[in-house]
Amino acid sequence: MDIGISTFVWVSPFSSKSFDILHKAKAIGYDVVEVAVEDRDLIDWAALKEIARELGLKITISGAFGVDRDISSNRAEIRANGLSYIVDCLNIASDMESPVFGGPLYSAVGKTRLVSKAEKEQERQWCLENLFQATKHAEALGVILALEPLNRFETDMVNTVDQAISLVDEVDSSHLKILLDTFHSNIEEKNIPACIEKLGDRLIHIQANENDRGTPGTGHLDWMGIRNALDTIGYDGSLVIETFGAPSKELARAASVWRPLANSADELAEEGFAFLKGTFC
Repeated sequence: MDIGISTFVWVSPFSSKSFDILHKAKAIGYDVVEVAVEDRDLIDWAALKEIARELGLKITISGAFGVDRDISSNRAEIRANGLSYIVDCLNIASDMESPVFGGPLYSAVGKTRLVSKAEKEQERQWCLENLFQATKHAEALGVILALEPLNRFETDMVNTVDQAISLVDEVDSSHLKILLDTFHSNIEEKNIPACIEKLGDRLIHIQANENDRGTPGTGHLDWMGIRNALDTIGYDGSLVIETFGAPSKELARAASVWRPLANSADELAEEGFAFLKGTFC
């Protein structure tokens, strides 16, 4: 099982100026660096690919879904922009040899409201229409879309594994699966290992985060139960730490990050790697 770390741990937004992160990740022992695409134009993708290749690091690609990238928006131009962003990121993932492009594909992070049943159904329909289109592109490229449930404080659309399964099964494509972030699941699920077993082969990617988004292994998550459940379903994807060491104002607001989550990003990266490696590998 590969152990990975998100660029979000050190910087937001990630850019060509931040390529030293790859050297840090390699020195610690990581197999994978997950690149969060906040602004694709800030990154020299050819140079990044070459550095990763030289270091022997794999790349995975994750999304940053702001208010203008919402495929379930009631504004057609925003839905179109959201789909365009997903397609762009799928193209990047293909070029960077990332097997997945993951995130809360269905909506904007921080979009939380109590709406009528009719409005909720309409937003879900817009979401499905765009997921069908995105999945066609993913199939052509051979990249898996990984849909991530978020907790109730970050979205009102998909909070639970059951809600994610409902969307994914309705699209019914082998190129749309589910990303499980243990931080969100700790809030929304009663039993994370049971959720993993329910997901089975729908589970394509894991963001292995502690209950407070701090260093994995320092909180109260049932990591041994998670490990045993992954063994049960034969999971062979990556475990990626995704937390926010230096969030932008927009990211801090969306994820409600108001305080440091560790003494330093480097310490979290080192200690988190040691814990995940010792537990899962």
